[in-house]
Amino acid sequence: MTTSKIELLVELDENRVPEKLSWNAKEGGVNDAEAKAFLLSVWDHETKNALRIDLWTKDMPVDDMKMFFYQTLLAMSDTFMRATQDEKMSETMKDFCVYFAEKLQLKN
Repeated sequence: MTTSKIELLVELDENRVPEKLSWNAKEGGVNDAEAKAFLLSVWDHETKNALRIDLWTKDMPVDDMKMFFYQTLLAMSDTFMRATQDEKMSETMKDFCVYFAEKLQLKN
């Protein structure tokens, strides 16, 4: 069996607020890549619950956070389509992403 390791590293200030985020995925060629935010969801099959870790650095600009959410929502609609083959709901999700971007006045 082959395994692959992905690491998320969080440096905290004295109040346990993230100051620096980085990640490694050596098989993917990623070594200590800096990030300003992480959104990680894990499905717990036993409890049928999504567990999550949402972190961002204290210097993450709000405009960047809005764009990060927009792009994440778009990516989730693509992932939902690949996982379920539910084209109608995937398109509905994308319609929401357009609405989201318009309301936040985001520019692609």
